[in-house]
Amino acid sequence: MIQIQREYVAGGCNISKEEENLRWTAGWLGAGLTLAGGLAFVALGVPAVWRLTLFLPAVMGASGFLQAGMHFCANYGMRGVFNVGSEVGQTRTVEGAEFAKKDKAKAFQILGLSVLIGVAVAVVTAVL
Repeated sequence: MIQIQREYVAGGCNISKEEENLRWTAGWLGAGLTLAGGLAFVALGVPAVWRLTLFLPAVMGASGFLQAGMHFCANYGMRGVFNVGSEVGQTRTVEGAEFAKKDKAKAFQILGLSVLIGVAVAVVTAVL
């Protein structure tokens, strides 16, 4: 199997393929929980206010998919670290304030989009 070696790019890529795979897993888990919960809530006639709780797994799913697709961990970006090596969780510190600033901006972008998607999913489910 061919292994792709990634390089750290400030505000662009801060995780390895192994780290990315964990984010895909989180995305699918969040999406599955959202779908299962939404179907159950609608089928059982659960009041709309309780359907809004689907916000949480929807944010989890969106965040996982966005991070995997962007090759960027929001948590790492907020903390000023990165891991493009093969060992999951072994981070190195970002060097330079400008790089750290770019990483935080990308992390906020991912978090903001995740929250917007979570709100949209919860509201749509609440009105069904």
